[in-house]
Amino acid sequence: MANKMKRRVRRWTASAVILLLLVCGGVVLLRSLYPAHYAQEIHAAAEKYDLAPSLIMAVIHTESGFDPEARSSAGAIGLMQVTAPTMEWALMRSGVSDKPTVEALTEPTFNIEVGSCVLQLLGEQFSEQDTVLAAYNAGMGHVQTWLSQPDCSADGKTLHTIPFAETERYVKKVRRAQKIYQKLYGIS
Repeated sequence: MANKMKRRVRRWTASAVILLLLVCGGVVLLRSLYPAHYAQEIHAAAEKYDLAPSLIMAVIHTESGFDPEARSSAGAIGLMQVTAPTMEWALMRSGVSDKPTVEALTEPTFNIEVGSCVLQLLGEQFSEQDTVLAAYNAGMGHVQTWLSQPDCSADGKTLHTIPFAETERYVKKVRRAQKIYQKLYGIS
């Protein structure tokens, strides 16, 4: 109970700080914390894959902080932190026959394209955005298993419990960042 209350207070405090910054003219500061680099590429991918630009920006913000050279210990690369196997799966599912090198993932336009394609493909598999985000972070296999477990999903479509704490935090971070991008830049 105490932890739940602490989380609520933290969320309220973060929301209050953001609101205060917006009201007091802190837009410049907020835009430095939540940049919209690669906006043209993001909007093009959003249109192509029928995604909200704010979602793509939020994923990039959460995954790499807009660092195109970012690399994780799990082998994820670039802005949207895509792994080589995920890139190959997305390209194969999209009918792309060219096999770019893994290093191509450090190129922002290509990384945004592949990451957005992955989000769209996951959206075909899972109907709820939070479930899509959980799959983007933890993998489809984990999410499919969770959806089949009554303690994680009552309907087999919506996760009411995410067993991995890291993935639960990830989904919350992306949702929070998406709301900020929507308000800060007036985008969907």
